[in-house]
Amino acid sequence: MRIALDGMPLASPLTGVGHYTAELARNLAVVAPSDSFTFISPSGLLKRRWWSLGLPLYLLQNSFDLFHGTNYEVPFWSLRPTVVTIHDLSLLRLSGVHSDDLVGRARWRLPWMAKRASRIITPSNSTKTELCEAFGIHPDKVSVTPEAPRPIFKKRKDPELLRRLGIEGDFILFVGTIEPRKNLLRLVKAFDQMLRNTSLSPKLVIAGGQGWMMDDFISFIRQKGMDDRVCLTGYLEDEDLCGLYSTCAAFIYPSLYEGFGLPPLEAMACGAPVITSRTPALLETVGSAARLVDPKDISDMAQAMTEMLSDEKLREYYAELGKVHVKKFSWEQTVQKTLEVYRELLR
Repeated sequence: MRIALDGMPLASPLTGVGHYTAELARNLAVVAPSDSFTFISPSGLLKRRWWSLGLPLYLLQNSFDLFHGTNYEVPFWSLRPTVVTIHDLSLLRLSGVHSDDLVGRARWRLPWMAKRASRIITPSNSTKTELCEAFGIHPDKVSVTPEAPRPIFKKRKDPELLRRLGIEGDFILFVGTIEPRKNLLRLVKAFDQMLRNTSLSPKLVIAGGQGWMMDDFISFIRQKGMDDRVCLTGYLEDEDLCGLYSTCAAFIYPSLYEGFGLPPLEAMACGAPVITSRTPALLETVGSAARLVDPKDISDMAQAMTEMLSDEKLREYYAELGKVHVKKFSWEQTVQKTLEVYRELLR
């Protein structure tokens, strides 16, 4: 097989879809060495009309068997089969926390891409169900290929990292881009409630690049005088994330909506006990290996953090559950399921 892959998500710095694209390609090359995998991205005059003109013409002029759009998009027209990965429906399900331009574009473009693609990949059954219901897609057209933590995520102590970031003592960790659907305003409110109602005094470390609609979140931290308790690290490379995952007293991921939810699995791979949201995709991803909370209930979040920080045996219990659970996921499995999609389509 000669497979073309969308190379646009590999722009630095890598976040969720970029990591997915890079890891998928790396493992495809290992698992299927007799096949060819090529990244394609726009350049020059074709950049502005890439999906409608540049990419279709490029595929027409080259002898690829199939194009895989790893980031929601496939060419507007193609004589070759196409596969699209749709990671979630956040732009439609949580339209109020995205710009009107992005939401308006997604409302016509996402269903069009889903219907135009020969096959669709989603990372979870819950996303598959949402997709089929929202766009009238037959379930047989959609394959579920769960993702997995990258191999670098394993327990790794890094005292120098903690000194560099000014972190001393126990801390609770969140990893992800700072954006409204990650529910960070409620998280800092729950953290504040825990500090006021208990004798606990950990730090809250938020590791991730700045996204959008951050004003309320930043204002609350300043209003409550929590600058010394909340550490915003900015975007970190994987090695640093491993050090934080491996050292935190607990990892918390109170997201309002996910298509899969990889950070909780990364934390489990590094031995951290996990607190996360009781939402469909995250329930599917973590199973019973995490302490589950209602992401809209600040008191529930505060209680979960209090319990985890106060009880060493509880932390050990969830850390051990996580270590066992995360072994169910691997990139080899992800790639094998993806190759099945390619081969079935080409048959």
